[in-house]
Amino acid sequence: MAGMELAPLRPWDDFFPGVDRFSKPDVSDLSKWNNRVISNLLYFQTNYFAAAIVVFLIVGFMNPLGMFLGGAVVALVFMVSVWAGENKAMIKNFKKKNPTLFVVGVMGISYFLLSLCGGVMVFVFGITFPMLLILIHASLRLRSMKNKLENKIEGVGLKKTPMGVILDLLDQQEEKINKIQDFLESKLKD
Repeated sequence: MAGMELAPLRPWDDFFPGVDRFSKPDVSDLSKWNNRVISNLLYFQTNYFAAAIVVFLIVGFMNPLGMFLGGAVVALVFMVSVWAGENKAMIKNFKKKNPTLFVVGVMGISYFLLSLCGGVMVFVFGITFPMLLILIHASLRLRSMKNKLENKIEGVGLKKTPMGVILDLLDQQEEKINKIQDFLESKLKD
């Protein structure tokens, strides 16, 4: 946690600039789509956290015990899955190659555990709905030059943010760092 910075809250006209800055992702090129989502998650992370907190608070006021239980179960399942990913090579490779399936698996296990406690509706509205909204925005929002520059700074490690830490836990940052390192090394040789 030392040296971690909170990314700035992006202005509303940058977060929702208009229809011309949104586009359907190219589903035939999954790596490009994944890159767009990761870039937007890093750039708009504070906006996403703020939107999720608003939904969490609304659901939390309606059912505080269910929201606490749902958050605790999801956090516990996520921590166990990250631990397993760090200690089991097969899970680590799966997590790196299929981050979406990994997150869906974590959410599925959380859903199952919460269904045993009767907290499914809290899970759907308080946890899954904000994640779905974030994923839709991150998938559809086109990146700007400022977005790309901020992501390069994060990728090189000059700045560490909460979303960067989460993406590191999902093994989604390592490739970017390796690409930047390869690029820099090729330029130094020239």
